This record gives sequence, structure tokens and C-alpha cells, in this order.
Amino acid sequence: MGASLGWLSVSAFVYRAIPVITLTLLHPLQSTPVQSWTFEQDSVVRIGRAADNQVVLYSAVVSRHHVEVQAADSGWRVVNLGTNGTYVSGKRVEEYNVEDGMVIRLARSGPMIQIRMGPAPTGAQGEEAFRVAQEQAEQMGG
Repeated sequence: MGASLGWLSVSAFVYRAIPVITLTLLHPLQSTPVQSWTFEQDSVVRIGRAADNQVVLYSAVVSRHHVEVQAADSGWRVVNLGTNGTYVSGKRVEEYNVEDGMVIRLARSGPMIQIRMGPAPTGAQGEEAFRVAQEQAEQMGG
């Protein structure tokens, strides 16, 4: 779509900013943060055992390419790629719209990852975010 004004040509385009997303690996027992990754420019973040993933997790139950977190019109969505499944609140999902602060589990008893929209929280905000993550992990049996 464009317009021509004599010698000046103007093209119209839609710019859609990719929202910042932070993934945090949670400790399997205490559900406290172990490691975080923040992505500012990626529209797809892949998690798995293989070295070509943006987040590499060395766990026997994690597939080489286990799950993708994809930017969507309404925010982000989780898409399972792994044979052992991806779980939200103890239920296996193939696709799931991301809710800020939610926790996914790779395989029934695998690593837990909290998903935050925006940069990693700090201070009191971070403490509250991880308290919520702990509650979710307990509900998942973690």
C-alpha cells in the first residue's frame, strides 16, 4: 500500500513491536529462580536440549526441540514440540496463550519455567512474582 505525490513516494506499512518476554528456570523443589533469559527482539523463542535453541536445558525428559514461545497478535503463545509434552497447571497442552507470570513444565516431571511479559522483575515486584510462581509450582506438584 503506497501513495505517490509527484516525485515523492510514500509507503504505508504496519510496524508491530515484539513485546519483551522473560523466561525464568525455577528450582525444582523451592520454585525459586535459578536462571533467567530476557528476549527483546525474538518473535519465537525455542526451548530444548539441542544447542540451537535460545534456551538450552540439559534434562533427560526434555526433547531436543521441546517447546516454542511465539509472539502472537494477542501477546505470546506456548506451542509444544516435544514428545513428553508441555504442561500448564498440571494439564498437557499443545498450544496455550501465555498469561503473565504463568509457569510451564516441560514433561510431567521436568523443568519448570515461569513466563513474564516484560523484563525480569526486581525488588518487591520480583519477590511477589516468584511467590506466585511458587504457588503455581505447588499446584503442579513441583
